[in-house]
This record gives sequence, C-alpha cells and structure tokens, in this order.
Amino acid sequence: MKSILWRGVLLGVFALVALFLFLPSTPISNKLPSFWADGIPKIVMGLDLQGGMHLVLDVDRDKAVETYVQRMAYSLENILKEKGIAYVSVNARGQDRIAITYESTDVPGAVKEIVSEEIPVLVSPKDSGNELVFTLDEDEHERIKEWASSQALETIRNRIDKFGVTEPLIQKQGEREIVIQLPGLKDPARAIALIGKTAVLEFRMIDEDNDPEEAVKYGPPFGSELVFQHRADTQSGRIAKVPYLVKREVLLTGDLLSDARVAFDSQFNEPYVSLTFDATGARIFERITGQNINKRIAIILDGKLHSAPVVREKIAGGRAQVSGGFTLTEATDLAIVLRAGALPAPVEIIQNVTVGPTLGKDSIDAGIKAILIGAGLVLIFMLVYYRVSGLIANIAITLNVVMLLGAMSWLNATLTLPGIAGILLTIGMGVDSNVLIFERIKEELKAGRTPRSAVNAGYAHAWWTIVDSNVTTLITAAVLFQFGSGPIKGFAVTLSIGILINLFTSLVGTKFAFDLQTEKFGVKKLSI
Repeated sequence: MKSILWRGVLLGVFALVALFLFLPSTPISNKLPSFWADGIPKIVMGLDLQGGMHLVLDVDRDKAVETYVQRMAYSLENILKEKGIAYVSVNARGQDRIAITYESTDVPGAVKEIVSEEIPVLVSPKDSGNELVFTLDEDEHERIKEWASSQALETIRNRIDKFGVTEPLIQKQGEREIVIQLPGLKDPARAIALIGKTAVLEFRMIDEDNDPEEAVKYGPPFGSELVFQHRADTQSGRIAKVPYLVKREVLLTGDLLSDARVAFDSQFNEPYVSLTFDATGARIFERITGQNINKRIAIILDGKLHSAPVVREKIAGGRAQVSGGFTLTEATDLAIVLRAGALPAPVEIIQNVTVGPTLGKDSIDAGIKAILIGAGLVLIFMLVYYRVSGLIANIAITLNVVMLLGAMSWLNATLTLPGIAGILLTIGMGVDSNVLIFERIKEELKAGRTPRSAVNAGYAHAWWTIVDSNVTTLITAAVLFQFGSGPIKGFAVTLSIGILINLFTSLVGTKFAFDLQTEKFGVKKLSI
C-alpha cells in the first residue's frame, strides 16, 4: 500500500510541475501572475511556426587567401625596408603569389634568404629577369580557406547574438556555405546588412603630397590608392563621392579592438562609434599619432573612408572614434559588427527565404488540428475497445503529452512542424506500449489468473518488449539529433523526451491505476 501511495504522489507531483512549466507557453499566460508568466522559460516556436528568415551564405574563401597574401606582401615590403634591401616594388599577384622587382643582381639571393627565415610559407621562388616570384605553400593555402569558413561562422554567430534573435540556427553546410535561420525576425533588411557587412576597419595616412583629383583622372601614384567618402547633401539628400588619396600601408586594423560603442557628439548630439583598442592596439595608436602630428589619418571601413581627422597631439589610452553622419540604428549596427570582428572574407547570399508570420500561424493551426484529430481517434478507440482500462491508458497518454510539453518548456526547446510530428509519434508509441500490456493481461486472465496476478504477470512479461522498442527508437532519435539539422533536430528532441516520459507513464502510471483497483479496492473483475 505504501508503494502505491508513493507512486501516486510521484505522478501527481510530476503532473503539477509539468503544468506549472507548460502553462506560461499557452495563450492563457497573460492571465497568470507575472512571476509565473515571465519567470518560466517558454517553448520557442521554430522558423516554420512563427515566421522568420532562412539564409544560405557562400564564403568567398579564395578572396580570404588573396587578402592574406596582400597583407603578407605589405609585411614583406616592411621587412625588406628594415633590412636595407634595394628592391623596386613588392606586389601581390593573382591569388597566391608575391612578386619582388629589383635592379641589382645581389637582391634575389638576399630576398630568398630573408623569406625562408621570416615568411617560410612563401615557397618555390622563380627568378625571371628582374623579378622574383614566390608562391604560397599549398598546405597554408588550404589552412586559410578552412580558417575563413570557421571564422566567418563564429563572426556571424557573434553578430546575431548581439542583434538579439531568439534561438537562431547557424551552422556550416559543406565546405564554404553557412546556413542561418532567424525565427521571429522583424527586420530582415537590417539583419542582411548586419550579417553581410565585412567590417574591415583600417587606419591609414592621407597622401598629402598628391592631388586626389589628378589621381581620379590619371590614376594614383605608386604607394597610394584612391578611396571615396560618401557625403549626403542635407538639402537635396543626394550622395556625393569625395575622392581621397591614402597611403597603401595599413597602420592599424580593427583586429586590435577590444570594444566599440555608440556615443553622442556633445555639440550636435549626433551618434558616432567610440572605439577602444586592446593593449597592443593602444600602443600602436599612440605611436602612430605621436609620429604624425598635424597630419590626417584616414579611417576606412570596408574600402570607404568615413573620416580623416587631423592629429593634434599624441593620443594615449587607445581611444578613437568613427563618425560620418550615422543614424542611431546605423551607428548601433556598426558597433555590433566591429565588436564581433571583421569577416575574414566577403559572403554572398545565395538563398534568402522569408517565412511570413501568417504562414507560420497556418502551420501552427494545421499542426494543432492534426494532433487533436489523431489523438482524438486514438483515445476513442482505446476507450471503446478496452473500456475502463482504455480510460486509464487515455489518462496516461494525456499525462505523457503534458509532461512532454512541460519538459520542452523547462529546456527552452524549439518546437517545429517536425516536432509536432514527434509529439504525434510519441502518442502512438504510448498507445502501443499500453496495447502490449493490456493484451498480455487479457491472456493471463484467460489462463485463469486472478486480476492482481494477471496485472503483475502482464507487466512483467511486457516489460522488456516495451523497453526494447522504446530504447531502439531512442537510439535512432539520438543519431538524428547528432547528425541532423534544423527541423530534423526538432523532431529528434520531441521524440527523445517523449520516449523517456512514455516509459514512465506506461510502466509506472498505468501500473499505479491497476494496483489501485486490485489492491486498494479489491476489484474481482477487470474492465479490459
């Protein structure tokens, strides 16, 4: 008797806890006390149920290699300057080669020695006339491509986390694609701009010795390049492109940022982005400003010049700012991408599917309708065919669904259309377990056993069959969760939780009801 009492208490506690966890995810949540409605995690609707955005991005990994080689060319040029090598020029060529032109015949041997010591990933030097060409090592080439995909994934994940989307799905697909699902997204255009912005921040010196207008007509001089600042006319609203000549040498990049935040100009109350460098960046910035007093530094983001302030004094503390007539939203998004870091390579959106909330509502309605019809037919069959025992099974199945939804709320799990299918499959497995037990009990009763003995024998003989069928399905669900993605994971989650709860309700819950009949009330004939 004590065992029956404890099982009843356990079932009651689990049912109450499940209801406590599940009710805040239902439409009646607005009628619940705030501590209950707001303090309990809720079931999150997936992309197919609440609408949102599905993106597939292609990472330009070849561009990552090209950018890496360009930076390596700048580094090699600085090394050759420091070593006093009489070179003419150092240029990146193609995707993975660096060419050094020279006049003196002593240069090739010295350059080869320096490169082998300082930049060993440059291999296979080929000397043709007055030009020495190095090629990037193949292993390094592949490493950069892999790094570009992985780094792009992490950078996009950081940006989306700061953007504030609930339960996003971000994962690699193949070698160079990234799949992004953003459920419940309200501003798709802003999200696309935020995700796709490369956000390469560079500090370079303005070329004060040459005229940018001349450079527009005849091309920039050696060692400089043209960049443009986009200025909006306050009256007409037209955008003008103002040319600037900047040195090709990059003095400082956004890689050394530790923080980026929106601040407001005290004079005009306009938003700008306040930058804070880490210890290394602060030292470099202090040295740059100290060496270039009364000169202009160009602040360039993604190839566009945002501002070119004049350095009035050495700036210690590692603080700078990016201004440029931003709106508050633009400044906020720029701060987000700078904090999250620059993408290692450009990304291209190759698939953009937006699921509207109306379609999501239709999916929810269809899913609920399917559950109600399917579960209703099953419950009616059980009640008609097994009578009182069928009623016990129906209560167990209902308890199964309530506990499943409560567990999903507690885990803050995402519910998708395949997840709803998982709930339906759980109901079916719950029925299957009870049918196995009931048919075994009927066989024992036909053999002449008493109701109590028949119930115990029925559960004892059906035990391993039920465990075996549920555990094998659980293994399948675990594999689906491990190797599946998106909707498949949603199906695996609901199925896994449902199987575990089904074992409890079938083997403990219904057994409690039968023991209550046979031991507590001494029923002589089971309605089965």
